[in-house]
Amino acid sequence: MTELSVEHIRYRIQRGSQDAFAEFKQTWRDNWAVRWIVYGTIAFLALVGIAWFLIGRDLPDASALQDYETPLPTVVRGADGEIVGSYARDRRVQLDYVDFPRPLVNAFLAAEDETFWRHNGVDITGTLNAVLDYARKAGTDERAVGGSTITQQVAKNVLLSDEYSITRKLKEMLVARRIEQTLTKQEIITLYLNEIPLGRRSFGVQAAARAYFDKDVGDLDLHEMAFLSILPKAPERYGRSKYEELAITRRNYVLDKMAENGWASEADVAAAKAKPLGLTSGAASIRNADAGYFIEEVRRQLLDRFGETADDGPNSVYAGGLWVRTSLDMEYQKAARDALRKGMLRYHGGRGWSGPVATLDPSKGDLGSQLASANIGINYKDWRVAAFTGSGQIVFSNGETATLGGAPGSLKEGDVLAVRPSGNGWRVAVIPDASGGIVVEDPQTGRIMAMQGGWDSRLESFNRATQANRQPGSTVKPFVYATGLDHGMTPATQVDNSSFCAYQGAQLGQKCVRGGRAGTYTLRYGLEQSQNVMTANIANEAGMPNVIKTYERVGIGSYKPYIAFALGAGETTVEKMTNAFSTLANHGRLNDPTVIDYVQDRRGKVIWRADKRECEGCNMPEWDGSAMPRPGPMGRQAMDARTAFQITHILEGVITRGTAKVLRGTGLPLFGKTGTTTGPKDVWFIGGTQQLMVGTYLGFDRPRNMGGYAQGGTIAAPIVKDFIEETRERWSANPPVAPAGVRMVRVDRRTGGRVFDAPASTEDNAAVIWEAFKPDTEPPRSTRASEIAAQRQEFLDLIRRARRAKNEAALAAEREEPPESFVEEQGGIY
Repeated sequence: MTELSVEHIRYRIQRGSQDAFAEFKQTWRDNWAVRWIVYGTIAFLALVGIAWFLIGRDLPDASALQDYETPLPTVVRGADGEIVGSYARDRRVQLDYVDFPRPLVNAFLAAEDETFWRHNGVDITGTLNAVLDYARKAGTDERAVGGSTITQQVAKNVLLSDEYSITRKLKEMLVARRIEQTLTKQEIITLYLNEIPLGRRSFGVQAAARAYFDKDVGDLDLHEMAFLSILPKAPERYGRSKYEELAITRRNYVLDKMAENGWASEADVAAAKAKPLGLTSGAASIRNADAGYFIEEVRRQLLDRFGETADDGPNSVYAGGLWVRTSLDMEYQKAARDALRKGMLRYHGGRGWSGPVATLDPSKGDLGSQLASANIGINYKDWRVAAFTGSGQIVFSNGETATLGGAPGSLKEGDVLAVRPSGNGWRVAVIPDASGGIVVEDPQTGRIMAMQGGWDSRLESFNRATQANRQPGSTVKPFVYATGLDHGMTPATQVDNSSFCAYQGAQLGQKCVRGGRAGTYTLRYGLEQSQNVMTANIANEAGMPNVIKTYERVGIGSYKPYIAFALGAGETTVEKMTNAFSTLANHGRLNDPTVIDYVQDRRGKVIWRADKRECEGCNMPEWDGSAMPRPGPMGRQAMDARTAFQITHILEGVITRGTAKVLRGTGLPLFGKTGTTTGPKDVWFIGGTQQLMVGTYLGFDRPRNMGGYAQGGTIAAPIVKDFIEETRERWSANPPVAPAGVRMVRVDRRTGGRVFDAPASTEDNAAVIWEAFKPDTEPPRSTRASEIAAQRQEFLDLIRRARRAKNEAALAAEREEPPESFVEEQGGIY
């Protein structure tokens, strides 16, 4: 029975299929509409398949978002940990989901995607509305509503482009579905709120909160949150004052939607709608300190080490979110900047206007807008930068115009100049033509604590502290004398100061150095008084190849072994010279100059540090009872520690009685050296103590004669004096510490001879001073022939006086007591 039933059913199905197929064939022949429906369905499916293949095959992998790193700017901190600058092309700050206030999240959902928590990436209703709006606006210049969910906007902003096309929309939908399968809703909204462009170069709500209200997101009021939520639609429109009413209308719509969805109370919404927009003029996401040259030097070094964009690696300067700790000391930086500017103004004196700082092209549009985009500025007193528009008028970068009084006749339309207030208008402010650089360094570590490379980095980016190669003049002489000390000389060695001539090959011929006081003087005198003839003789005696090696070891530079380089003819920078003097102060140990202490990635891991010393046992879990572990000494021994101390000891005399006497009276154990190049074209001073070193130079960018009165001691040294006076409380008055193996001996300052019967003095022009010698190089205890002859003559005079006294006594023997003997009178024979 069962088998018959199964067969029966099978028969009926087969018979029915045959009848249905026969009926379909008949309908297909007789009804053209059926044929078109079938053809259309097949064509549609084919098109969908082809479109899916063409659109979907090259879609980005949504799983990449799991490891996606928001491009973040690099933040720079000073030595005290305070933020001093950043490197960013956009404003970006990354927050976690818990950092976003719930009303802020709801405001964006009300404005952009009410069904966010319910849909799977695509809102069908919103998509259909977008299709209808697109069809309605086809052929016009109007842009249809997007209808995109927040997930679709993440797909567009992070993985796709902003292309306005149906193809991009289809891709967006496909990628959005994949994102929903890859990330959680919290991860999607976090990515959205960190990445969404909101105008004023701001990406993400935290950066926008700073840009529009100068607040953090946690401090925003409800009406401010609602305003930020309307920006994704048209950020450049709603953020402008002329569209304020339009922005308020849209903001209030969002507030109503929040109340409708139960995300805000009616009372709170009413209060928020009554508030004005309250936009600020715009605040920088990170306020930069006035240390442009220093911060720019940090940027150059970071670019060399980590690259510029994300394509260069995960820790790039403009996308890696680095945290950089620098050695910048803002107190020293301000003092160095002000001291250099004061020195520039002092040299410039009463000279007139030196020309425009830049020139704009009037044919390229509004000069105020051009000035704003040129990013030219000045931070000095109440000075400002303006563009000359002709007929005694100027325009500032914010579009304001003003009258310029006493304008130079050479001014042309488009010239950019510095101006200062004068009555109801403005007058030209003179920026000195001569410029220079200054560097402040810690000799014990090589950390550069301040750097100024000109008047203002916003006027000119060229950093004269690190990029200007200039002849250092006599500031290199200490290293010539150090070479002499390393090759058998002492501070008391007598050196000829009459003349020097040497044959330097067929090309250079005979080189003669003349000048100074003729005669023979101590090595100390030659360095204190910066005697060229003595310097040439010392270089020749020690060997110019050895002098060049000394230059190379301390990082000044590498030159040919010609006598001219012993007198400062080779080019170098302020940074290099300051670091070389720091080596002298540090007992001959050379530390590479650094502006960066260490670099951390976006998660705080240290990925680079300047101090690469290892500390064995510093991280042991428990103390083992042994001595405290310490890292080894910094740097490398570039010269004999005793030689370095001898030179610094001699250079103290440059301050007390030499070419830098302007620095006397500070109460500090200063040492240093002035320098003046041929012309003179540049003037230098490098000096300081064992704890702090300062180097500076002044000159024209296109070297020319500065005037015969221009000397390192009269122009450059006062700059360092101004710096010291401004920072006096931070200088140590402790005397310098000598290294092991140095013997302090009393000598006659003029002759170098050893003195036994007179105390050494610290007076500026003392006859007897303490001098530093290496063991067995100090002047011998035996006296020189000239001194013996003088003592012999004194002895004979004493005998003659004694004889005269004896004769006189014999004539009055009856009336006077016998005189005391000569021995008793003189207190002994010597």
